[in-house]
Amino acid sequence: MQISVTGQNIDITPAIRSYVEEKFTRLERHFDRLTNVHVILHVEKERRRAEASVHVNRADLFADHEHPDMYAAIDGLVDKLDRQVKKHKERLQDRRRGNAARKGRGAG
Repeated sequence: MQISVTGQNIDITPAIRSYVEEKFTRLERHFDRLTNVHVILHVEKERRRAEASVHVNRADLFADHEHPDMYAAIDGLVDKLDRQVKKHKERLQDRRRGNAARKGRGAG
């Protein structure tokens, strides 16, 4: 998985970059076909916003989260993406099961 982190109105420190990479390894536990992740961190007055687009097998997932603390915004972002990745994986598995069930019915 390749992770790119960019910032708007914020300098990306090594601590923030390592925190993002550590959190996104959690997504790989559920689905190992993550190829590319692009994370954008925004700072606007009192708001901190994290958004990410994730390219997975047959889909592109997007999520964003806003919080006064940047680390909490990253945590919320990863939680949202984690749910999306699980749902995407279930859809792929359901499609495979559906195709196998249809083939089995036609043969008998």
